[in-house]
Amino acid sequence: MRLLRSRDGGFAAQFEALASGPRGDSPDVTDTVAAILADVRVRGDAAVAEHTAAHDGHRLAHDTDWCISPAQCRQAYDALSGDLRAALTLAADRIRAFHEGQLPADRDYTDAAGIRLGARWSAVDAAGLYVPGGRAAYPSSLLMNALPARVAGVERLVVTTPTPGGQVNPLVLAAAHVAEVDEVWRIGGAQAIGALAFGTGRIRPVDVITGPGNAFVAEAKRQVFGVVGIDMIAGPSEILVIADAANDPRWIAADLLSQAEHDPSAQAVLITDDDAFAEAVVEAVADELRGLATAAVASESWSVNGAVVVVDDLLAEAPALANRLAAEHVELALDDPEAMFARIRHAGSVFLGRHTPEAVGDYIAGPNHVLPTGRRARFSSGLSVLDFMKRTSFIAVPEGGLPQIGPAAAALAHAEGLPAHARSIEVRLA
Repeated sequence: MRLLRSRDGGFAAQFEALASGPRGDSPDVTDTVAAILADVRVRGDAAVAEHTAAHDGHRLAHDTDWCISPAQCRQAYDALSGDLRAALTLAADRIRAFHEGQLPADRDYTDAAGIRLGARWSAVDAAGLYVPGGRAAYPSSLLMNALPARVAGVERLVVTTPTPGGQVNPLVLAAAHVAEVDEVWRIGGAQAIGALAFGTGRIRPVDVITGPGNAFVAEAKRQVFGVVGIDMIAGPSEILVIADAANDPRWIAADLLSQAEHDPSAQAVLITDDDAFAEAVVEAVADELRGLATAAVASESWSVNGAVVVVDDLLAEAPALANRLAAEHVELALDDPEAMFARIRHAGSVFLGRHTPEAVGDYIAGPNHVLPTGRRARFSSGLSVLDFMKRTSFIAVPEGGLPQIGPAAAALAHAEGLPAHARSIEVRLA
């Protein structure tokens, strides 16, 4: 864990290394993924079966090995305890309600020249949702991907999820039932992305692929972009907590570890203006780790990628540092979080106040938890209804409207050396 003080010499260079240094760089998987995708594109089901057996230890011999039926998803839901079933349903209701507010409005108007202009929004026909298996089997991610797609109006929702050694996560299946997923395929890795993008004998292609995954999944999504749309290239989790000394150090320690436990390459950073509080949080992290089931992962993340930054003035210094980090999650554990929030431009999602831990956003609050990582919050946003929709503009020029705008369009066409463009306008003006 790095301890940085803004008043120390060399701070700027140290913070830059923290912000831009590589985390969890994996060996180059580009060629391996390209070969898998090419194989799936040519050989379809046979290629998917071979790669699934090799990488997941799961044989796709019969129909039941390939997919999980809606009835099985319903059975998994019914088998949940009452409390867990209620929690899953409450999460789904809140996520659905929040995303319903994101639905864009069509536009249709007539301008001063009498020309009708506008745009119409419509959903894609089919969406593929990747849900990790193994260590990272998250039913919450299924809800966060499937429900915005349903709200957008996508007709066909297709989930791919690896089942290593044939093991199925029942909570993922229960979430698939709650989200009314149409198809659940027991495949993962780059071969699953290829199947969704290109289609196979069994699996029809989709239009958009969303959802997190390992380095092979992320690279596969990058390579199929253009054949299909994708949400983003996801990297290791991140949390930045900006907190003053009025906080309970145990709360802040727990918040930092809530993301550190995801992955050894995750990053947890605290910015505070009090040296004693910084030390207390570091001690609290050590205490929390002693009783944490995921301590091995969280400890490596904290020791290798974690940092505590002490500044002299939080409001004056922290916003610029936060904008440089452009973190996936930013907690503002302050009496007046709004003043700080007003100065933060780059963040995946912001959690306001001492009683808003990031974890409520992962599960139950409503906004999407699929967020940009790796400083991509500088230019991108979290998953939303719009990732499953596209906008079609339209123009209607009446007979009396073309003389008002046509000559200018023809002049520009001639200037660009495109006389046929100009002719298609001028012939109507003659």
